Amino acid sequence: MARDPWLDNVKFTLVTLVVIGHSLGLLGATALDLQVYDFIYYWHIPAFVLLSGHLSKDFEWDRRHFSSLFTTIALPYLMFEPALLYFRREIDQPEDGPMWLEPHWAMWYLCVLFFWRLATPLLKRHWVACPLAVGVSLLGGLSDELIFCLPRILGLLPFFVLGLHLRREHLKLLTAWWVKPFALAALVWIFRFSAHTDEWARSAFLYYDQGYEALGFSDGDAMVIRAKVMAIGLLGLASVLALIPRRASVISTMGSSTLVVYLFHGFVVRYADYRGWVEPYLDNQWLSLTSVIGSAIALSLFLAAPPVARVLTWIVDPVGSVRRLRYVGGSRSLARQREDDTGDSRRDRPRVGAGSP
Repeated sequence: MARDPWLDNVKFTLVTLVVIGHSLGLLGATALDLQVYDFIYYWHIPAFVLLSGHLSKDFEWDRRHFSSLFTTIALPYLMFEPALLYFRREIDQPEDGPMWLEPHWAMWYLCVLFFWRLATPLLKRHWVACPLAVGVSLLGGLSDELIFCLPRILGLLPFFVLGLHLRREHLKLLTAWWVKPFALAALVWIFRFSAHTDEWARSAFLYYDQGYEALGFSDGDAMVIRAKVMAIGLLGLASVLALIPRRASVISTMGSSTLVVYLFHGFVVRYADYRGWVEPYLDNQWLSLTSVIGSAIALSLFLAAPPVARVLTWIVDPVGSVRRLRYVGGSRSLARQREDDTGDSRRDRPRVGAGSP
């Protein structure tokens, strides 16, 4: 199946924004730092969830899809959850909570994606699942249960379900030329609005990872805030998708390596925090901000570069890597057998320019 360069561009852009968002935590707490941080977090997680839903629409309850769910989602989670947890303990950044039952730091996404994808055959049956998911999200904040990151499973569910029900032609409507000026204006508005988040809510609402009680708001007020945050997230993700180019480019080839970037960037970011690499630049607000963002982009490009990603994919997806190797080997053997059977071997063909007019 031919890859869609626009979707690959979207995937790489969003995973790079994840790296940038996590890297911004290395900065201080200036007004500009917090504004940029909130601006990204309003929509980049919803956008990633919507894209995951859109790419999950073929999932069914059968042996092939269950095998893929285990090898590409569950197995990396089982491996990288303890790896990152013990790495952070070694650099004096311990985290609380039982391993695997309460996902630590960036590992939450694999956990919640596992349960969303498992429920996909039910969620995609009818469009009525979209408004129902909104209700589930608003009511989900009433629970403080953290097992398997339940607040995020329920809170971000509307974006995943919407992605399931959006067809490719719906998403392509966003890339029309006349949409781009409105998309740019919307992002400018969200950026300016992000400077006032603490006046009516808290940045913690943008994570969808806690119940309303822990956020310090009454249930009624918190539901209203969550509804506003979801609306802003939907506007922001639509605007970003509209501005991402459709043409194939260098980053299009990196769109298949998003899981590599997602799973490995955390080790670098946490080590940079431990070593205090950003601290010498914190006195200069603009220098520290641009340096962190530029370094995050460079890290994403490095991890997704084909020579690097090919090696790291063996760690991220060992089962799939073995299967692909066997498939390529089998295809080559079949091709050689066909050449032998037909006598159409390349070594028997005259070379162009060698004895030909």
